Amino acid sequence: MARPLWTCPQCGRRFANTNQTHTCAPLGSLDDHFAGSEPVVREVFDVLRTAVEPVEVLAEKSRIAFHLRMSFAALMPRRRWLDGHLVLSREASHEAFTRVEVFSPRNVLHAFRLYDAPDDAFLELLAEAREVGEQRHLS
Repeated sequence: MARPLWTCPQCGRRFANTNQTHTCAPLGSLDDHFAGSEPVVREVFDVLRTAVEPVEVLAEKSRIAFHLRMSFAALMPRRRWLDGHLVLSREASHEAFTRVEVFSPRNVLHAFRLYDAPDDAFLELLAEAREVGEQRHLS
């Protein structure tokens, strides 16, 4: 059984770790992130969001995070594409990945750029990242 989440008394965000370091700032508007983007960018985001529901969507100042016990994906809408990253518990490859950074054996960031709807292989990696967000990779 997973430990209960800690709630920051200042901002109300929930974290797996007590006193988790974070930017204690109010969340913004999801629509504001897409204000300068072409409609396809929001469509790509909506496909990703639907694939991981239910999930907490955090419209932070510089990114949109998908969060469960921890944030497992970050998304940054641009005018014509969607930049972002997934956190996986292993190194993986996909044509959308622009960079892979290994922080520890079970904490691997996979930066990506999507111009249109992701393929099934990308959605499988997103599902794997969701499991990291649930911290299933730790058991």
